Amino acid sequence: MSDRLVIVPTYNEIENIDSLVNAVLGLPIKVHLLIVDDNSPDGTGSRIKELQSTHTRSLHLLERPGKLGLGTAYIQGFQWALDRSYQYICEMDADFSHNPGDLPRLIEACAKDEADVAIGSRYISGVNVVNWPMSRVLISYFASVYVRMITRMKVRDATAGFVCYRREVLEVIKLNKIKFKGYAFQIEMKFKAWKYGFRVVELPIIFTDRKEGTSKMSGKIVSEAIFGVIGLRTGSWFKSYERNRG
Repeated sequence: MSDRLVIVPTYNEIENIDSLVNAVLGLPIKVHLLIVDDNSPDGTGSRIKELQSTHTRSLHLLERPGKLGLGTAYIQGFQWALDRSYQYICEMDADFSHNPGDLPRLIEACAKDEADVAIGSRYISGVNVVNWPMSRVLISYFASVYVRMITRMKVRDATAGFVCYRREVLEVIKLNKIKFKGYAFQIEMKFKAWKYGFRVVELPIIFTDRKEGTSKMSGKIVSEAIFGVIGLRTGSWFKSYERNRG
């Protein structure tokens, strides 16, 4: 039994799923992998069930009835992890924009270097993004600047989706109170961890835009991130951040 879990939400990721499972479960450190699949029409969930015959103890599947949002997928995955004995819980994309080979560094930052939250950051050492048009790089980079200005949080890549959490962080943050479903979910999680006084660190990674499948980005998701940040900051003025689990 590993105490490390990697959570990956999927929707139509059949092109990537075999390679992803092999890459994550073939790491030099022992981890378990939880796929949260939103009833992918392309058969991603069915393929995971087939792969479970090979990875009987380390590959898990949480099936949902349809597309319910990135944030809710992670929330259900986090709760699944807390119902078990995992101590280090990671999140990452299914499309190899996050390199599975960076997972040991994120986990080690929490397990050995006393971080509570370790972020695989695109912007902590310059701008490390591959295959994005310049317009998208600029939007993403200045969105992170905007988040820092509004929240006063020191994190340089607040929308990053490549993160390792120590169990205590997820126990303290009230997961049922998380509001956002899209990429603003990533900002909200980091903001609340920071407000509760947890140690948040960023480690440099190279982010490579997806090569297979289709991006899930939409205008609604971007708008939620932009306007949700203001609500996070103002809402925090009326909230006490004491570390009471549950």
